Amino acid sequence: MHANISPHRIVAGYDGSGEARAAVEWAAAEAERTATALQIVNAYQITWPGAYYAAVAEQTTAAREAAEGMIAEICDQVRERHPGVDVFGVSVQALPASTLLELGDAGARLLVVGNRGAGGITNLVMGSVSHQVATHASVPVAVVRGRGAGDGPVVVGVDGSPASGTALALAFEAARSRRAGLVAIRAHVTPAQPALPLRDIEEHERAELGASLAQWVDKYPDVQVEALVAAGRAAKVLIGVSHTAQLVVVGSRGHGGFAGLLLGSVGQQLMQHTECPVLIAHERKAAVSR
Repeated sequence: MHANISPHRIVAGYDGSGEARAAVEWAAAEAERTATALQIVNAYQITWPGAYYAAVAEQTTAAREAAEGMIAEICDQVRERHPGVDVFGVSVQALPASTLLELGDAGARLLVVGNRGAGGITNLVMGSVSHQVATHASVPVAVVRGRGAGDGPVVVGVDGSPASGTALALAFEAARSRRAGLVAIRAHVTPAQPALPLRDIEEHERAELGASLAQWVDKYPDVQVEALVAAGRAAKVLIGVSHTAQLVVVGSRGHGGFAGLLLGSVGQQLMQHTECPVLIAHERKAAVSR
């Protein structure tokens, strides 16, 4: 990829659509809260048949200039609305998923995308691009949908897996930076014929949730925490609480109530139906040299 790769920045995918604009605005607000630079990226492809054989120079130039103009416009808007944010943009003729994943591999701290789009970031959630980014990113991924901004708590799904530990770290940090409360939810499905009384099952689930939260409550004493155990499918529970949340945080994969969160129908439901942005807590890996 020939884009300027900038480590330790928030990277937002942009294609000119309304959904992408909402994602950039969310990313800019996050950059402002966390004093982090923002890189806005437009990955575009030339799709007319001649481009695969003998592309006309004028058409190639026009596509490049249109992409550069789009990026310049959105960067100017961010500077006007968020004058304290260090923002710059880049356009690149490349596959959208590969572009975003490379930027993640290069050390970006967060990838931000809209829930659907056009052009370079088309169908980011519904199609193969979304699956690739959500499944293979080496850094956290925020999918901006529903209410891009607003009050309400940060909600985090907890199942005791290593991935939910990563989600808890991001959720507590997000709650503190927003000066918001945190709601930690452990979902479970009770068997039709449980081996234990329902009261014992719920007590066990509460104990497990408390154990998962203990170190984070000590580390973030300024964050007000509400711990909830909910009977039901993870997707339904989290979608339900998203009505009043400002952010839902989940691990990239787990077990128990949150098993297969990104790889199966649960993850697809979450990214399609929540009424607020979703933060997918991939564990950050060391930056890859390019």
